[in-house]
Amino acid sequence: MAESTTEQTDKQAPKPINGNNGSFTLTGRLHSFRNAFHGVALMLRSQHNAWLHAFASFCILIAGMFFHLTDPEWCWIILAIMAVWTAEALNTALEFLADAAKPEYHPLVKCAKDVAAGGVLISAVGSVAIGLLVLGPHLITFLRAHF
Repeated sequence: MAESTTEQTDKQAPKPINGNNGSFTLTGRLHSFRNAFHGVALMLRSQHNAWLHAFASFCILIAGMFFHLTDPEWCWIILAIMAVWTAEALNTALEFLADAAKPEYHPLVKCAKDVAAGGVLISAVGSVAIGLLVLGPHLITFLRAHF
């Protein structure tokens, strides 16, 4: 008798890296958070653009506090910042994977890296647009009042 699809899938499923057989444990969750923070730190250490994103994020957050943004405005700003950081993290992960899979130059690896970098660019341009829409009116009001 042939094996069911579920049995075939179970045999092919990779074993969990943390060794807890997929069960939910507090220590497993703590390890996951530790790994995630390690990933963010690694991104900051290895990617120059991450430092630019960090500086821009800091400046935007300071501007938001200065202009006393409303809750909905904060939501837009946080979503924009989060979009850029997420795109940068995915781009970095793809670069690491591509370099591990094919350390020497390959045109398809270059294409993959270029597309991932394009995703970061799209995210950054969209975030700038959101920033201008949210912070622009506050900045104009401030400049008119003080100059």
